[in-house]
Amino acid sequence: QVQLVESGGGLVQAGGSLRLSCAASRSISRINAMGWYRQAPGEQRELVARITSGGRTNYADSVKGRFTIYRNNAKNTLFLQMNSLKPEDTAVYYCNADFQSDPNEYWGQGTQVTVSS
Repeated sequence: QVQLVESGGGLVQAGGSLRLSCAASRSISRINAMGWYRQAPGEQRELVARITSGGRTNYADSVKGRFTIYRNNAKNTLFLQMNSLKPEDTAVYYCNADFQSDPNEYWGQGTQVTVSS
């Protein structure tokens, strides 16, 4: 089993920034991919950003140019730098990981991000 622990959420005014962290209990140097998803009340969970083992990234159109996903393999930690936050970014943000040679998919417990107008 792998544990993913998110941190860094909170309340911020529109236009502000937050950095989310996801600490993994297993080395992330052998991932297929890791990503950040979010779920707003009454909405389905959606992909925010994803990074592959080779470092390729992709983003939801709504966050392109504002959010950056990156990882620190030495610290087994995934990050999401969120700038120019908008009220519509308010959601619970979840970390997701897919490891090589492991059929399971792992999720963190989520961290709340609230952006006030």
